[in-house]
Amino acid sequence: MTTLSGTRRIPLWLALVAASLPMFMATLDNLVVTSALPVIHEKLGSSVESLQWITNAYTLSFAALMLLAVSLGDRFGRRHLFVGGIVVFTVASALAALSTSSEMLIAWRALEGAGAAAVMPLSLTLLVGSVSDKARPVAIGIWSGVSGLGVALGPLIGGAVVESWSWESIFWLNVPIGIIAVPLALYALPNTVGERVRADVVGVLLAGAGILGVVYGVVRGNDAGWSSTEVLAALIAGAALLIAFVVWESRVEAPLLPLRLFRDRSFTLANLVAMTFSFGAFGAVFILIQFLQVVQGESPLEAGIATMPWTLAPMVVAPLTGIIAPRVGTRLLIVVGLLFLSAGLFEIGLTMNADVAYLTLLPGFVLAGIGMGLVFAPISTAVLINMAPADHAKATGTNSTLREIGVALGIAVLTAVFVGAGGELTPTGYVSAAVPAVLVGASVLLGSALLAALLPSGIMRREQASVEVGVAADPELVSVR
Repeated sequence: MTTLSGTRRIPLWLALVAASLPMFMATLDNLVVTSALPVIHEKLGSSVESLQWITNAYTLSFAALMLLAVSLGDRFGRRHLFVGGIVVFTVASALAALSTSSEMLIAWRALEGAGAAAVMPLSLTLLVGSVSDKARPVAIGIWSGVSGLGVALGPLIGGAVVESWSWESIFWLNVPIGIIAVPLALYALPNTVGERVRADVVGVLLAGAGILGVVYGVVRGNDAGWSSTEVLAALIAGAALLIAFVVWESRVEAPLLPLRLFRDRSFTLANLVAMTFSFGAFGAVFILIQFLQVVQGESPLEAGIATMPWTLAPMVVAPLTGIIAPRVGTRLLIVVGLLFLSAGLFEIGLTMNADVAYLTLLPGFVLAGIGMGLVFAPISTAVLINMAPADHAKATGTNSTLREIGVALGIAVLTAVFVGAGGELTPTGYVSAAVPAVLVGASVLLGSALLAALLPSGIMRREQASVEVGVAADPELVSVR
């Protein structure tokens, strides 16, 4: 590569790989463990509640620490925090693979989430800051497609690894990827900084404890009783802490989450849509993957293959939406995507029974996959569309945080519906309780589509769109400090 004014020029594809590979690893672990849950239940003796926490320990840690990671990245260097997150995630993955009890696995999953919290939001910030304005929509589209693919392929990759080796291997898989990702990020990504302000530790503690309290109350509701002191105290305390977080953020000099960002209608609505989208979609995935194994007797790999029409569609659809969004608008794509996804889950929920044929479920899987692909890229664009460059890190961090909160709440609430309906991890005790859980997820997605209809259109002027999505004849280059 040539050197110009103290900078190296790196091909766009290399910057994309450097930013997206660790992010793919982090998003993959959202649901990669779902295919292994029946096996973990058998090998470690995990209860339904423990299985939830094996998933939610990751997402809650992820969500609670993401904005802190963004703040520290602004202060000390985004690439430094990004690489540090990769290292923490990789080490925690190795420790998770060595777990001999549910409690150990939950603890190391929480540490994994802490590493992912530094990887996910900073990957997009570093990428957006590396590419030209002209290439940005395409780059965001590819990044969003990889992000969605990581989440969606979790069950398939998890199933293949569990069946070929063991449940521990789903965590060992992260180790070589992490070893490759560190030098790649150091070489290909710039070490940008933002506003150097004091970290809002109080905000982190209030938000983290508040989210944990709400999710804990939902998870414990069926077992301890919804009117029990334990559950009511957790829910009330969680809600109070979240209110205190908002009050604190409105008064602190350097807030973790600048509330002024929510004055923008597109930012506010896009984040609400992102949270409800994650709630309905990934809460339903948690239920459906186990249905295929527990009820229909499919192996982890077979269950992953069965969902491929759902999981692979975003890989094709999401990058395309990044290209066409400036012309047709983000609102149209998001609304249509959510309607498709909701319709797919309604079709699955209304036809699901112990003996249902795969071809009966297939239209639902296809609709869900197309729908997810239509949402991923436009929702990221809608979040950033009116944000100043200095606010990109906080904006993407907020969006990623709310998505993870949606995943955690979706799994907790839909599992609560499942358990409340008498669901058990047995072939005869699963279906009747899984159906209402899936239908709740579909209903939330329908509500999310109605909410998305209130978004600004997101349509650019024709000449502006031409500039934004135009592709140079020569390979795109990005500058790296």
